[in-house]
Amino acid sequence: MATRHTPATRAKDSDRTDTCQILDSALADGQLSMEEHRTRVALATDAETLGDLQSLVSDLQTGSTPVQSPSKLWAQPDLKKRAQSASKLWAQPGAGSGWGMRAAVAGVLVVLGIAIGWGLYGNTSSPLSFTTDPGAKSDGITPVVLTPPKQLHSLGGLTGLVEQMKQKFGDTNGYRLIVYPDYASLDRPDPNDDRRQLSYTYRGGWGDPTTSAKSDDDRLVDVGKFDIKTVVGVMRGAPETLCMKQADVKSTYLTIDPSRDPTTPDAVSIDVYVSSDFGSGYIQLGADGSVKQINYPSGGC
Repeated sequence: MATRHTPATRAKDSDRTDTCQILDSALADGQLSMEEHRTRVALATDAETLGDLQSLVSDLQTGSTPVQSPSKLWAQPDLKKRAQSASKLWAQPGAGSGWGMRAAVAGVLVVLGIAIGWGLYGNTSSPLSFTTDPGAKSDGITPVVLTPPKQLHSLGGLTGLVEQMKQKFGDTNGYRLIVYPDYASLDRPDPNDDRRQLSYTYRGGWGDPTTSAKSDDDRLVDVGKFDIKTVVGVMRGAPETLCMKQADVKSTYLTIDPSRDPTTPDAVSIDVYVSSDFGSGYIQLGADGSVKQINYPSGGC
């Protein structure tokens, strides 16, 4: 018999890892500041119960998060009610009539499509009889093959991402840049309202932005001004540096933020985050790739 989970149920390492991934997504979405994220991740790795984990994500929007919120572990669906609701669909008067109408409409659209195709390309007396395939006619269009950088945690990928920023925006300025293995997120000023910021997502190209309120702590810097080669090297060795086995790593990402050093206000600070089933840690770097701090997982090395 399956055990019903409650907020007092002891948390597993996988529950702690799922919660850390929810917090990672909240950081990427702009729901959490860097300091809030660090604090909550530290609490999540030491949490004892599912209730402790739920308290760390209960105020977050987690609808698009690819992992399960701790609260869902004790919120089991009523399968009996779902089955009853589904069966009622077949007991409704005229339930099948809608399908008949849909089939009729589909038939009309098929006939209409055939007639249009024949009118444009047909060379016979009937729209159902073609002596040649109109789709095989030469149109003179040359194939365009797109080759944007996709593996962003590499020298070529990260360099290409910075170049894509220059082509799209004319510069590489921003409030924050987060780089995942195959996509990135960039926050930039809203040119029409200095109280707001625009957030762009890169997936082979920069999509349309979403807008949100600008934080008082946001500071514009050149997020593309850092030693890419050195940072990539540190990122590849990060699991071993943080005493993690490569096979245990669940996620790795890079954040580029304004420097927290008041003596270098125009520089950037770089954090390399790594999470696994056994905890999370990160390495803080300067723009030149020099190590500022290593924060090991809660279990240590």
